[in-house]
Amino acid sequence: MGKGSQLWRDRNFTLFWGSQTLSVAGDSFALIAVPLLVLHVTGSVAQMGLLTGVASAASVVAGVFAGVLVDRLDRRRLLIWCDVARMALYGIVPIAWAFGPKVWLLYVVLPLCEAIGMVFQVAYVTAVRGLVDADRITEANGRLGATAAAAGVGGPLLAGVVAGWFGPTAAIAINAASFGVSALGILLIRLRRQPAPSLSPEEARGPWHELLAGARFLWRQPVLRALTVLLSFFIFLTLGLTDVLIYHLKHDLGQPDGAVGVVLAIGALGTVAGSLLVGLVRRRLGFGASWIGAISLAGLAIAGLGLSAHVPVAAATAAGYLACVSVAGICSMSLRQQVTPDHLLGRVTAAFWTIHFSLGPAGAAVLTWGAQHHGVAVVCLLAGVACLLIAVAAFFTPIRQQNPELSGAAG
Repeated sequence: MGKGSQLWRDRNFTLFWGSQTLSVAGDSFALIAVPLLVLHVTGSVAQMGLLTGVASAASVVAGVFAGVLVDRLDRRRLLIWCDVARMALYGIVPIAWAFGPKVWLLYVVLPLCEAIGMVFQVAYVTAVRGLVDADRITEANGRLGATAAAAGVGGPLLAGVVAGWFGPTAAIAINAASFGVSALGILLIRLRRQPAPSLSPEEARGPWHELLAGARFLWRQPVLRALTVLLSFFIFLTLGLTDVLIYHLKHDLGQPDGAVGVVLAIGALGTVAGSLLVGLVRRRLGFGASWIGAISLAGLAIAGLGLSAHVPVAAATAAGYLACVSVAGICSMSLRQQVTPDHLLGRVTAAFWTIHFSLGPAGAAVLTWGAQHHGVAVVCLLAGVACLLIAVAAFFTPIRQQNPELSGAAG
């Protein structure tokens, strides 16, 4: 209780927390409005998919270099400039659209914003460590994750209303304004001073070695190495699960679009619950039991999802799955923040995300193909059992430790 109440009274964290929650809500406006702009002008789903693909590619490319930027520049200033740049870029769209539709502009703005957004996300992870004490990182991440998930539920609903009444460009203007709010919030906080970065002998050999420093650190730390490998397989098994859930609701259960939206919203509430509970869970059970238990329960929820014959059951299993994923993910991120030297944290974060999601696209393709050709029940059962095997494998690695951040096994 004491630690939790301290976070409420921490001015820096509260400002950061509030501004980032509003920023996430603003992002939801672009998530709805940009596809609507493309569809209104072209009527082409293929155009929308192409724009998404180009933007995603820009994000991946930026992720390779984001860690070096974050570790070499002043992180607070970098966060502010990322927000200001995105505010300006998104702000161009409604102004230009006032003189007529310009789809080509979206192919410039969205990839640039996604690339800048990747740099921001890496810097964001390092900023949390500069805001709170090491023993409060998990709880801080939980609160940030919970409100972000809640904003991610309410944001699209409000964005749809704004787009319907005032048009998609109005929703994009609100998204631009949200980045201004985020920049102002970060401007008003102070991050703790960290020791000046020093290059290791390997990094001093050149830019390429500096770029790979994050991946090397992950590989050399027993707990982080095991987490990176096992989570990569977990993402392979689960990245396409939302598509499978939608397919199950529409194809197997014959539900309308409204019911799909309700189920996804209930599922997002699971993310909120997991984010709020993760601090307590980790304090009571320790890291190993929290992470392994969450992955185990997630596997059971996936198997149960494939067997669900009614909408309420599908919604409950989706919420349970996302709650467990939230607990496991926040525990993992918090541990990296706790054990990684500050001058490496940006590169370690970027390397982890790059490796972490490397198998995801292939896994999503396999999962959805299997659901269509062999049925949701079979695919979910196999994926659920595989997740249970990941949890069993984790028990035979340093992940099982109660407090790896204290033992030295993680770094």
